[in-house]
Amino acid sequence: MGTPPFAVASLRALVDHGHQVVCALTQPDQPAGRGQAVQVSAVKRFASQRAIPVEQPAKLRDPAVEKHLRELQPEAIVVAAYGKILPKSLLDLPPQGAINVHASLLPKYRGAAPIQRAILAGECVTGVTIMQMNERMDAGDILLQREVPIRDDDTTESLQATLAEVGAALLVEALDRLAGGALERRPQRDEEATLAPMVRKEEGEIDWRRPAAEIERAVRAFQPWPGAYTRLGGKLLKIHRAAIRRDGNRAVPGTVVVASGDDLEVAAGEDRLRLLELQLEGKRRLAAREFVAGRQVREGDRLG
Repeated sequence: MGTPPFAVASLRALVDHGHQVVCALTQPDQPAGRGQAVQVSAVKRFASQRAIPVEQPAKLRDPAVEKHLRELQPEAIVVAAYGKILPKSLLDLPPQGAINVHASLLPKYRGAAPIQRAILAGECVTGVTIMQMNERMDAGDILLQREVPIRDDDTTESLQATLAEVGAALLVEALDRLAGGALERRPQRDEEATLAPMVRKEEGEIDWRRPAAEIERAVRAFQPWPGAYTRLGGKLLKIHRAAIRRDGNRAVPGTVVVASGDDLEVAAGEDRLRLLELQLEGKRRLAAREFVAGRQVREGDRLG
């Protein structure tokens, strides 16, 4: 059970290591983009290429779904970024239960957006947990964990790609050890749990009163969605890449304090934010030098 590219890595690993995937469940096709063209999930595309039967139930509590899965007689259900809550009847259906690939070191960052929340919080390390699922969100017993460092330039997109591959390898190891009876389950310590709620689009709007370090992390955490954005002259301005300029700042937050050559710096609540790549509404993505050379911004302009 999975939907986005993160889940494809685990599905590919199962197939490549000789596991028999009797069915892939994924979210129903959805309209997306400006043209609202119907898009299929990454898992559906991959499964179809490998001739794996695909099911896209709108509701998992539909008795027909449970009946169909019982007929398949799975030994385990593997879940990776599926996007739906499994009812107890499905969790209990296979002998090995439901096993989840979660992109954090549980019990930290339980929830839908563990990668984004870890970057936002300034974590230096995250990881992947292979977990035995229960009825509570990301609260089941831990089977295996592996740490992964968060690089200074990691975005959600780059870190997600790394964690997907680490999670896929760890999943195969967990299944092999479960089959051999050589894997202990470790209960989570609920008192150490933190939450990683779903990202809302409005979180991408930059509050220039925040320290530059926090804004820079938001730029990375919200790539590719919803993106970090502000306003310039009434138009939307997306910030694709940024860096911190450690400098005592006395200007009003949001003020462009440097706009010369390669340098485009904006005052924040603490220090300055160097804008490295940005995109004005209706325009193409530009490096700071191109943006400044085109005189689209001047010193003294206010963002936000």
